[in-house]
Amino acid sequence: MGPWMVIFFSLYGFLNGQESKDSIMMEDCCMDGRQRGMENQDCTVLPLISASTTCRIAQEQCCVAVREDINCTNGINMAKDQGACETLFSGSTCEIKTAKMCCDCCLLGKAAQEQGLSCDLTLSVGYQCGLVSRACCQDSFPNTTSPETPEQDNQASNGFGEPLQGDQCKDGARCGQNCRGNGTCVCSQGYKLKPDGQNCEDINECLLGSHHCRPGERCINTLGSYRCQREVSCGTGYELTDSNNCKDIDECETGTHNCAENFECQNTLGSFRCRPKIQCGDGFIQDALGSCIDINECLSRVGPCQPGQMCINTVGSYVCQRNSINCGRGYHLNAEGTRCVDIDECIGPDNPCAGHGCINLVGSYRCECRTGFIFNSITRVCEDINECRHYPGRLCAHKCDNLLGSYKCSCTTGFKLASDGRNCDDLNECESNPCSQECANVYGSYQCYCRRGYQLSDVDGITCEDIDECALPTGGHICSYRCHNTPGSFHCSCPSSGYTLAPNGRSCQDIDECVTGTHTCSETESCFNVQGGFRCLSFECPPNYRRAGETVRVERSDTIRCVKSCQPNDISCVLDPVHSISHTVISMPTFRDFSKPEEIVFLRTMSPAHAPQINSPDIVFDILEGNVQSSFDIVKRVEHGIIVGVVRQVKPLVGPLNLVLKLAMNYVTNGVVSHRNIVNVHVFVSEFWF
Repeated sequence: MGPWMVIFFSLYGFLNGQESKDSIMMEDCCMDGRQRGMENQDCTVLPLISASTTCRIAQEQCCVAVREDINCTNGINMAKDQGACETLFSGSTCEIKTAKMCCDCCLLGKAAQEQGLSCDLTLSVGYQCGLVSRACCQDSFPNTTSPETPEQDNQASNGFGEPLQGDQCKDGARCGQNCRGNGTCVCSQGYKLKPDGQNCEDINECLLGSHHCRPGERCINTLGSYRCQREVSCGTGYELTDSNNCKDIDECETGTHNCAENFECQNTLGSFRCRPKIQCGDGFIQDALGSCIDINECLSRVGPCQPGQMCINTVGSYVCQRNSINCGRGYHLNAEGTRCVDIDECIGPDNPCAGHGCINLVGSYRCECRTGFIFNSITRVCEDINECRHYPGRLCAHKCDNLLGSYKCSCTTGFKLASDGRNCDDLNECESNPCSQECANVYGSYQCYCRRGYQLSDVDGITCEDIDECALPTGGHICSYRCHNTPGSFHCSCPSSGYTLAPNGRSCQDIDECVTGTHTCSETESCFNVQGGFRCLSFECPPNYRRAGETVRVERSDTIRCVKSCQPNDISCVLDPVHSISHTVISMPTFRDFSKPEEIVFLRTMSPAHAPQINSPDIVFDILEGNVQSSFDIVKRVEHGIIVGVVRQVKPLVGPLNLVLKLAMNYVTNGVVSHRNIVNVHVFVSEFWF
């Protein structure tokens, strides 16, 4: 169990460095732990032989090391004797895991030997597993150093016991170490023959348990042999000798001490001392830095002088003088100098009571203090009484401030002192107009608030600031067009022409110039109202077409329809499939939130919706011209049993924009357009969304 023992020795070396003065006790602690480990005791609950924490650690770790050695040895023996590990080693405890690891690794070594492989496995196993596997592999080879008969021994060796090189050894046997007379290779003590029958390899006596180390010693394998080393280190100040004994290190001789220049090194067992080179004389003592310090004999000795004498310290010595009469405090010598009499402190020029009454006492005095003061018998002065601290919460309603000989009450912010000088009344701060607009008095404070359209300042909580309604997150939706902030309010405005402000003061309404008569169209033109303005329109029918009926208002737009009217014998006119040309006008806003298609024009036919019949025409709608950026499409659907073409705006358009959509209603029979109706939609897009 080499790796665990190395860890333990490192731990023990550290702990022993912390408590080197108790190294003998540390060894006893380790020996006790090893003994209890051999007795199969629980290493975590050992009875302590010392109150030292270091001793407890040594006991436990030495016990654990012995238990792990025993468990590993049991595993190796199980592998050698039974050749299996699974039956007896089942469980999850640390002891079982250690034994099973050693058993399994020993089986690896035996398997390598049986398969003729090298005992030095190249598998990525742990260091301890590799050692066990190699030892079991080498131990599985047959012992080739079989004993010889006495006669053979006499023939094969000389007087020094060394094997003789017979004729067979000379004729070709190449042995790594020794050769018998019959040509057999043998190994020296501590080695064994390899499978090749010629070379020898070292026997690890420590792993095989064939060493003779004593308890408390650790086996260390060497080439051809082994050596025993103490398990417990010698400790600080000692070194281990070749004879396995601890020897004191002379730090003074080796120069490993740290004594200063004015100190000399003196070796001690396990350590050393630094002694000053300069010795101090009588009456002085030497400090840690080697300096000489005077000894006060008057304090360090008991009664150095005779009774009736006084001790006076001098540098390096002392002197004794006769005592003189010394009166105590509150007394002085009489005129004759023979006895001590009382001093009347109250009649002296310096009044000891500082304005308070003074009463003389024998050897002392006492002050009669004024109200608000108390006499201190130690300092013998009248001290102020802190009434606020002596009677907390009983003198003042709010705050109490101590004064010399008295006290004064005060109030917190928002209150004023009542007429009794103790209680506090609420202060109406609003009387001083602290707020910029409105003020509400509350108990102990006040609250400012603002009129509609204003808000209280976050800086001082007093000033009312105008609310910019136009800048609020919803400001863009307060007014249809533009928002103008005013102090405490706002107002909306509309574009300068074409719109007027609605009664709600926020929305913009389109002015229908065609209705109000404010347009500028001529008598030959038709006025068409658009969002924010008007258009003067005049539509003429092309040649071979005539206007059908009067202008009829349909939905929001006027529709003008021209039907084909051919001249007699005009074959090209008759063959032209276009039967009618219509003009319609539509006004649209710029959609602010365009999220889905907008239906703008409905093309109604006279054809009922029914199941397809033979030779019955099919109606196909198409956009021929004017579809800017494919912003429109046309879909076919049925409404109230009639086929309808619905023109939709599928992309947003930003005005102002004018365009003409040329639409076609094709009547198709057997794949051929029989006739066609053209509808020109004049689209006026306003620049505003309202």
